[in-house]
Amino acid sequence: MYNMSMNWLIEKLRAAYRARQLSNYEIELAKAVGDCQTLLDVGCGSASPIRSFSQKLHCVGVDAFAASIEKSRKKGLHNEYHELAVLDIGQKFKPRSFDCVLAADLIEHLTKEDGLKLMAEMEKIAKSKVILFTPNGFLPQGEYDNNPWQIHRSGWTVKEMEARGYKVIGINGWKPLKGEYAEIRFWPKVFWANFSELTQLFVRNKPENAFHLLCVKTVQRPAQIKH
Repeated sequence: MYNMSMNWLIEKLRAAYRARQLSNYEIELAKAVGDCQTLLDVGCGSASPIRSFSQKLHCVGVDAFAASIEKSRKKGLHNEYHELAVLDIGQKFKPRSFDCVLAADLIEHLTKEDGLKLMAEMEKIAKSKVILFTPNGFLPQGEYDNNPWQIHRSGWTVKEMEARGYKVIGINGWKPLKGEYAEIRFWPKVFWANFSELTQLFVRNKPENAFHLLCVKTVQRPAQIKH
């Protein structure tokens, strides 16, 4: 009886949460992209989170894994694709050539040094915004789906991102509830998955407690000198 009452309450709260559309990852990402008209999706993978709004802007996907590009191409998620090592984007694309540059679930697959290099290149290419999505801290993960790039090599914190000028939003609920591959750690998983979704209401503005971090930087350009 107790479990039934708790499940009923959680389902009601979950419905209310969804009705208000608070802090869902793709919704938050769409808000962050805002009115940008062009987007470079670095490490786009096979199922980019821009899928719900990619038709509204010109999107270019970059990935080092050809199989992921082909899967994404079949879904029609981007206007064009480039098979390219992500650290080479500065050689392929000109400075300020995209309104927004996104790297979702990418920098944790790079070493710390390479992650910082990637951010610097993204900030050069972006006209307006740079957006990063990554686990909160180091999350162990090995190779899967025959893709060696899936191994995690670094972890990133709220303080690190804020120090680089990013506004950080907490995503995907309370961190202790999930483990490798963002899977729920406790049983029954349906109950805790629902509970995790509810905790998003609280971690959005307290990203240090969240499982994932959505980091958004508005690129500041020096004002042109008028003669």
